[in-house]
Amino acid sequence: MKQGRIWAYVRDQRPWSGAAPPGVVYRFSPDRKGEHPKRHLRNSSGVLQADAYSGFKELYARRADGSRQFREAACWAHLRRDFHDIWKGTKSAIAREALDRIGALYDIEREIAGQSSELRRAVRQEKSKPKVDAFREWAEQQLTRIPGKSELAKAFRYGLSRWPSFTLFLEDGRVAIDNNAAERAMRPIALGRKNWLFAGADTGGETLARAMTLIETAKMNGLNPEAWLADVLDRIQDHKINRIDELLPWNWKPGAKLENAA
Repeated sequence: MKQGRIWAYVRDQRPWSGAAPPGVVYRFSPDRKGEHPKRHLRNSSGVLQADAYSGFKELYARRADGSRQFREAACWAHLRRDFHDIWKGTKSAIAREALDRIGALYDIEREIAGQSSELRRAVRQEKSKPKVDAFREWAEQQLTRIPGKSELAKAFRYGLSRWPSFTLFLEDGRVAIDNNAAERAMRPIALGRKNWLFAGADTGGETLARAMTLIETAKMNGLNPEAWLADVLDRIQDHKINRIDELLPWNWKPGAKLENAA
């Protein structure tokens, strides 16, 4: 038996009222080497929000001309999780304060969910930036007071060492405070793993990735995946190739059979 990997790449502009429809693409690979996301994203650029996996480093690296393929946006939920685990295990007052400070940022995010990127940036500059600046100053002070090898110190250093990535959301209203959208996209894989257990082979993993891409993208667009897939499979053989985009989840309208059944 060997392990394979499923990668999830999510686009969801709904939090900032973007025009593009939401969707997720799953890709399978036989291992977790950084060459796989590099290949998956070779034709893409912009902002990439992910965890601190070292395999993404090349995607953020500066090119010879000083440009980057991707700007890195870090995830405050991952940082918060570190402090939460420490507080849960030790009831550390410092970890509790870190949670409260990060929680205040999430309170602001709830207020601007679904608003335009311009408004989100303006609110973040006014309300979030002072709190983020204060968090950094406070974190640096704590590092002078706590054991350097403690889990608490590791959590602070994790955030401070990647500070430009943690603050990118303040400069760009399109950037989320965390990558929970990708975390949610991986949940069906984690749940399914307990049910189907094995993909069988690399080809099985690739088939799974394609199927999950269709199913989860349909769900993100408010469709019943079973009804959408049944209708598309029934119609696609006779559908004009130059109008295939009509069957995509964000453009789809039920065929005659489904309309009559309704």
